[in-house]
Amino acid sequence: MSLLSFLDYAGVALFAATGALAASRKQLDLIGFLFFAAVTGTGGGTLRDIILGRVPVFWVLNPTYVIICALVGVLVFFTAHLFESRYRLLIWLDAIGLSAYCVMGAAKGMAATGSPTVAIVTGALTATFGGILRDLLANEPSVLLRPEIYVTAALIGAGVFTAANATMMPLYASAGLGVAAAFAVRGGALWFGWTFPTYHHRPGRHPDDVM
Repeated sequence: MSLLSFLDYAGVALFAATGALAASRKQLDLIGFLFFAAVTGTGGGTLRDIILGRVPVFWVLNPTYVIICALVGVLVFFTAHLFESRYRLLIWLDAIGLSAYCVMGAAKGMAATGSPTVAIVTGALTATFGGILRDLLANEPSVLLRPEIYVTAALIGAGVFTAANATMMPLYASAGLGVAAAFAVRGGALWFGWTFPTYHHRPGRHPDDVM
């Protein structure tokens, strides 16, 4: 198995686990676990392939991804009760999945278009869209609304991989740097509470004062 294939399977499995953990927080049945695992595990990659015009999408061409999501969903269904803080586990697994999937998405974007800009964008979308779908379906506060840095971590990981790849660095090294950079930023944000300055509301002017 190639390194990129491993990152692809690992990203799907980790995001599927976060989807199943979200189902456990909602106390759903086994079918609910399977549904959340599949949507979360394949959501980011599906959006990426549609944007790049790669249809049928990856899990249609290779149903192994769906099987992985199903196995993870079943595993979490029988083991979720063992974890005291499932939400904390969810966000850390999400951080690991984001780190792997931003590199995988960037690699596929680069292979399809040859554009570093597109590679970084597809890397970020691949790494974040599944988690966004998960939170929407579970009616949970979106990871986008958490104060800690999130999307930026995926952008940095994809950017580091793309830059390293442009220098003809070996794939394992450029992928490792991208994963490490993304996880360092996202993990640091979760551990230390790193945030960006937020917008502060200012009273608007009265229409009569606008000339």
